[in-house]
Amino acid sequence: METVKIEASKLKTLVVTKLTKAGLNAKHAQLVADVLVHADLRGVSSHGVLRTEHYIKRISEGGLNKQASFSVKKTGPCSAVFDGDNGMGHAVMKEAMDHAIEMADQNGIGMMTVINSSHCGALSYFVQQAAEQGMIGVAMTHTDKIVVPFGGAKPFLGTNPIAYGFPAKAHKPVILDMATSNVALGKILHARESGSSIPAEWGVDENGVGTTDPHEVEALSPFAGPKGYGLGVVVEIFSGLLAGAAFGPHISKMYGDYNKPRKLGHYLCVMNPSVFTDKNEFLENMDQLIRELHEQEPAKGFDQVLVPGEPEQLKEEMAHKEGVPVTQSVYEYLVTD
Repeated sequence: METVKIEASKLKTLVVTKLTKAGLNAKHAQLVADVLVHADLRGVSSHGVLRTEHYIKRISEGGLNKQASFSVKKTGPCSAVFDGDNGMGHAVMKEAMDHAIEMADQNGIGMMTVINSSHCGALSYFVQQAAEQGMIGVAMTHTDKIVVPFGGAKPFLGTNPIAYGFPAKAHKPVILDMATSNVALGKILHARESGSSIPAEWGVDENGVGTTDPHEVEALSPFAGPKGYGLGVVVEIFSGLLAGAAFGPHISKMYGDYNKPRKLGHYLCVMNPSVFTDKNEFLENMDQLIRELHEQEPAKGFDQVLVPGEPEQLKEEMAHKEGVPVTQSVYEYLVTD
């Protein structure tokens, strides 16, 4: 499908305009746009501005609180519960991570469960927040059932992503952001939008058989069989059970029940390296780790060994120079009054 390239700040403005016209308060609209464009800049279009139309539908039907008022309940020097008041998950997570970073700055570690939230977009954004402050960040979230458990034929878990961010001194942070399914559902949606086929191992049809047609996908597969399934359960426990939120098949649907708050849970952890080791030495060792990985002999077909998150960082650099690629249909939606 045809794409257009748009300067990042212009793309953010288009998203903010759409969201505020739908009634979302301006501060939260700006945070949502920032997270969405962050994903598109990094080439993760499945979590980018194409989601705007969905969020507006949920806002218009009452499933999202347009004027959410967040609150924090401290439960200890290093722990808290953040209540998102059924607002936009992107804004919820951004502010929750700010609080977790503050706790880690004061007491070495900040851990937080998040309740009454909604879909929050690319977790890389939030762990990068921590890494940019010289902290180690961890983020997890659950989603409604779409992934079959290992050995199962019907979906039970969500894509249940997990992300880590590690700061360095001279290099950009090491960022690992991955779904515990083979791919995020957004990649299936993007394939539908762009009219492209998918690898058969991404998802299964109504009969539990792998399919290359994104329109036939009824459920996703866990990555690496039992390993991805096991991690998916771990994320569910941290994001759902520990937060006191619903889990697995009991979570309301993202694409459905648009008039009902989803009440998703998230988990955040921020660690200050200085409570474990000399912080400057840690940052220098991170640089050394990255440098030595870069120096490894590449395998046939590869130019260089890269660290987690680096392919996306390279795409981001290119997108800032050339513009952010967006499908024509999404662009037309954003510019239409």
